[in-house]
Amino acid sequence: MSLFGKLRSHIQEHTVTLDLDDIQATVLRLRPEPYFGTHFLLHFRTPESGRGFIRRVAPHIASAEQWWNGDHPWTAVALSYAGLEALDVPRSSLQSFPEGFRVGMAARATQLLDTGPNDPKRWDKVFREEKIHAALTVFAPSEASWRETATMLEEQFRGTPGLSIVGRDDFGAQPGSRNSLGYKDLISNPAIEGSGVTPFPGQGPAIKAGEFVLGYPGEAGIPLPMPQPDVLGRNGTFVAFRKYHTRAGSFNRFLRDNASDEESRELLAAKLVGRWRSGAPLTLAPEQDDPDLGADPHRNNDFQYKHDPDGLQVPAGSHMRRMNPRDSEMQLMADVNLHRIIRRATAFGPAYDADAITFEEDAVERGLHFIFMSARAMETVEFLQRNWINKGEFVGLGDERDPIIGVQEPQLTFTIPKTPVRTRVHGMDTFNELKGGEYFFMPGLAALAWLGQEH
Repeated sequence: MSLFGKLRSHIQEHTVTLDLDDIQATVLRLRPEPYFGTHFLLHFRTPESGRGFIRRVAPHIASAEQWWNGDHPWTAVALSYAGLEALDVPRSSLQSFPEGFRVGMAARATQLLDTGPNDPKRWDKVFREEKIHAALTVFAPSEASWRETATMLEEQFRGTPGLSIVGRDDFGAQPGSRNSLGYKDLISNPAIEGSGVTPFPGQGPAIKAGEFVLGYPGEAGIPLPMPQPDVLGRNGTFVAFRKYHTRAGSFNRFLRDNASDEESRELLAAKLVGRWRSGAPLTLAPEQDDPDLGADPHRNNDFQYKHDPDGLQVPAGSHMRRMNPRDSEMQLMADVNLHRIIRRATAFGPAYDADAITFEEDAVERGLHFIFMSARAMETVEFLQRNWINKGEFVGLGDERDPIIGVQEPQLTFTIPKTPVRTRVHGMDTFNELKGGEYFFMPGLAALAWLGQEH
């Protein structure tokens, strides 16, 4: 059964309470497997060109009505604060957006701990020039449907005077839909109350919709503040887009330097992430990989950490346990539900090769687009970057950092608990370097119609 077939079996349409016909599909729709697509980055030279683009593209933006059916390509669009300014959105509306969104991701580098190799001064030119007004993404389950949809949209772009494509990244087509380090990903997305989905085992109770979509009560029982007027904010969400370049050669050299054979290298790789490359969690498969488990959504997320408090199976500092501590005991307390995000990561470049260890491999154009969506995306991503990714104090690991997306320094280590003596692995490198990013607002379909008008 396909991914969407498995999902459809968990849908109860009578429980839907969200305005699915007004929410963009990609807020709720999972990435297909296999997947193909393109991220277009666009610039408006005049307000008229921006509004013309909105009017032309709006009919092609898929709604979340029957979001669980992803057997056909779909398109999503989001706008930066500079893009909203370029559309001549009224000043009172612009000022109703959160500060982090208004100043943009580069200006929040201190809050994000984007330093060293991740410093905005080192980003790709398109992200440094601050010309990105809109991001438009095509997702498709086949290469043919992707190319057809992308070509159609490019024709729409050419038909809009004053509209420029300032960046284009094609993605997907990875064997087994693996990421740039060879792992199956996007397994543990939250279930959203009111979307009609029955949570898969291990997802826990559905999280209040207002944590992800504006206009609905959040975990505190009240809606979060949203942009004004209501037609602009309701059913929208915020997006954090971060493009990483993967240094696969460095990752492979690290595994070889710290493990003597292929079996032990794969175990070390699993300890860094918290899952085997197949997606099987170490909690359920602590000794060896289990690809059937990794492929089964009814089982591959059905676990907690209460029986592994010391991290003997899954190190507390592993990427997966940091990003979703579940029931882990934390020294610095935080409500995990308030820091959950919808993830739509996409991989680009050639497939990962575990045998490629050269320095030239580090320069290959390969990487990940991390796409986070949440009603409080700026606040959540900055919290994660500052407290859970680039520090380890919340789980008693001091300065240790996320081994996959953290910014490493020469003296830092990765701790693997063992009995009787733990192992501290040295030689950590920054395996994924940030090449750019931006905060976007993904409006509902009614808001798109409003944005396409002169105000």
